[in-house]
Amino acid sequence: MNSPIRNIEQPKYLQIAQTLFNEIQAGIYEVGGLLPTEQELCKQFGISRFTAREALKRLSHLGVVTRRPRVGTTVVAKSPQSLYQQNLGTVNDIYQYASETSLRIDHKEAKSIDAATAALLGASEGEVWLYLRGYRYLPGNTVPIAHTEIWICPAFRSVKGLSGSLHRAVHAFIEEQFGESITTVEQIIDAVHLDDASAKALLADAGAPGLKITRLYRNRRGDLVQHASSVHAAGHFSYRSVFNREWKVT
Repeated sequence: MNSPIRNIEQPKYLQIAQTLFNEIQAGIYEVGGLLPTEQELCKQFGISRFTAREALKRLSHLGVVTRRPRVGTTVVAKSPQSLYQQNLGTVNDIYQYASETSLRIDHKEAKSIDAATAALLGASEGEVWLYLRGYRYLPGNTVPIAHTEIWICPAFRSVKGLSGSLHRAVHAFIEEQFGESITTVEQIIDAVHLDDASAKALLADAGAPGLKITRLYRNRRGDLVQHASSVHAAGHFSYRSVFNREWKVT
């Protein structure tokens, strides 16, 4: 089986990461247990503090360990929590993203929005929107790749089926039940620092770098139907676009 770590010419830190990864898979370090400290790794392998730190960082990016100040490096999985790479060109690609992952809803309520939320949604204070919060997972993985919040406009707040683990796009439920059509999706990508809630959910450190994807789903009239934002920890999401140049022949 191909290693998730090994490449052709490995620097020292990748060799150490590979050894630690093999030992995690062999059960030498159990899920929930701690790996040796950087200082202990330096002694075991005869390496520098920098090399030890980079090896642990590599395992963290794979999603098999999480690192916390004053706690140490904890094993959270025996297999890599894969990086998700999204190729987005049309609205249909969003359906593919939803089918390749699962969104587990852990909170759902109809909320009267305050002034700040109204400004975010381009709505009026006091309107009652449906609010959803959950986490998105890759198949077979226990560590989420994203912390997600969704707002659905008042006209569709009674939409059914939005609970538990979803393998379809949320807006697909709206289209199916109300005969509404999503024709445009505006996407905003921001570099952020993980807040306490997102960091805890994603097994990352508070303040660590993350990627926030915000999508505004609009109908033919340009009305906002759904507002969704997902925060990803660094190393768990990649966004890829291909742009084709239109050549003008003269």
